[in-house]
Amino acid sequence: TALLERRQIEGCGLVGFLGCTGIFIKISLLVGPAAEAGRLQDPNASRQENVCIIEQIPKYEEVQASACRDHRSVVNPEWEVHWNGPSGICLSYLLSGYTPYFKREAVHPHPILQRKLEEALDVSLLDQDLEYLSEGLEGRSSSPVALLFDTLERPDTDFGGTAESVLTWWHEPDRAIPHLVLGKSAPGGAWQSIEGSMVTLSRGEWMGLPDLLFKDWLKQKRRGLRNNRATAEDIAQYYQHYVMKKGLQKNFRCGTVVTSVRKVSAEGVSNHTQKDLQENGDSLWSFNEKSTEVFEVDGFFKNVKGDKKPFSVYAENVVLATGTYDSPTWLGVKGENLSYVHHKLSALEEAVKNNSIGIMSDPVLIVGAGLTAADAVLFAHHCNIPVLHAFRRRVSDPGLIFNQLPKMMYPEYHKVHQMMKEQSAACAGPYERYVSLPEHHVLSFSSDKKCVFQDKNGCQKVYKISMALVLTGSNPNLSFLPNNGIDLAMDNDQPVNSKRNPIDVDPFTYECTQEKGLYALGPLAGDNFVRFVQGGALAAASSLLKKANKNPP
Repeated sequence: TALLERRQIEGCGLVGFLGCTGIFIKISLLVGPAAEAGRLQDPNASRQENVCIIEQIPKYEEVQASACRDHRSVVNPEWEVHWNGPSGICLSYLLSGYTPYFKREAVHPHPILQRKLEEALDVSLLDQDLEYLSEGLEGRSSSPVALLFDTLERPDTDFGGTAESVLTWWHEPDRAIPHLVLGKSAPGGAWQSIEGSMVTLSRGEWMGLPDLLFKDWLKQKRRGLRNNRATAEDIAQYYQHYVMKKGLQKNFRCGTVVTSVRKVSAEGVSNHTQKDLQENGDSLWSFNEKSTEVFEVDGFFKNVKGDKKPFSVYAENVVLATGTYDSPTWLGVKGENLSYVHHKLSALEEAVKNNSIGIMSDPVLIVGAGLTAADAVLFAHHCNIPVLHAFRRRVSDPGLIFNQLPKMMYPEYHKVHQMMKEQSAACAGPYERYVSLPEHHVLSFSSDKKCVFQDKNGCQKVYKISMALVLTGSNPNLSFLPNNGIDLAMDNDQPVNSKRNPIDVDPFTYECTQEKGLYALGPLAGDNFVRFVQGGALAAASSLLKKANKNPP
């Protein structure tokens, strides 16, 4: 049992699944001739803001079947599309008319912020100047709006306090923006694919979403936190419960995979749509005449039988919330594509389950010095499997995550760090079946399961191994975007990376600076923890409401 909240999210995924996910704002919706089973737009609406949110949700097949059974073409320039990790769920909540206000009787421990909030008690947070409110705030995120929303929801949590949220939530249906969440898995994104017994890196209460405390939900299940941390199974179930509890399930669609998002001429879409609508006797088309281009979103829906049905959605705005758990990082060395070299921890779990490795096997090579690599070390050590642990950094490097985690809260990770320090190949230690190779990097893998390393002095070493796990991080899969989304990054000469090269967004709207109408949330925008991805959803929702003219005067 070891870890993990770092995916994100949110889905973080914020909204994020291991496939693609996104949010499309202002999409005119048209259902093609074959889609007689359901409608994705209110036929009585003359002009409305719609949102289509993409997730990935097999367990919601029945919802998908009724609304998306035979889609060929869906057009709605008034819609929004997002994915279904924590970011997407939070954004769906905000776009469903749920509106945060500052509690009149509340007292925030930050006196300047308290004064600012008291200046507009009757104005929702979505309608206020987020830049003004977040000015001067400091914390564990570089995003000002993420810090703002976090300190309003958890006022003194970083100091060990338990103060209640200073926000109250009102449901204002007239401010809702119709939307869909399209996705491959159940709500929660990557959390649905993580081994259930693993525990979060973050404190359990930091995993909750607005207006439904995670700890309260856990009490209803008659379970508690483990050393203040939650299991991945509980988190995944909580996110699914949240969607149902808040009545968001009508917006979610399962079994959908997005294959392409690109801009096209609005005129061509309009003509095509008008023709189709006339043939079907419908009058659903509504379009913002100012728009010259819209996003075309193509993909397919996979039904219970495994059949693939194509769909297309056209939208003026799209919100990307795919997380970064999709594409593991490769070393780029010779032999890395051999069958015994893997890039996911699940491969080790499967090998143990199948008894293909054991106590008498050659060592398992684990490459990396992050938390996923530490999880692999702990799992192998628990199973008495020999481990060879290679990593590029010095054990004392302050940049190592182990040197940043409190020992009392994360004892298992500090045990791994101690093993890395005390049991190197050059110095025997007290830990059986474990050897660390600090400041080493892999040169090649061979077909006879031998791995060649090079140390900091340039000396090469060869070890016989049973299998290799390259656990050096992951990148988002943005293959559905032109040029894999590289043009949207802070450094558009390098691939998008949540830590080193996120998508360049406006910090107060989360709209991409390089592509208006396109938004990015969660790890894609550099917010790698669930507690902080929610601020991005707040910023995006505020921006989208302004575009939809649904802010009160």
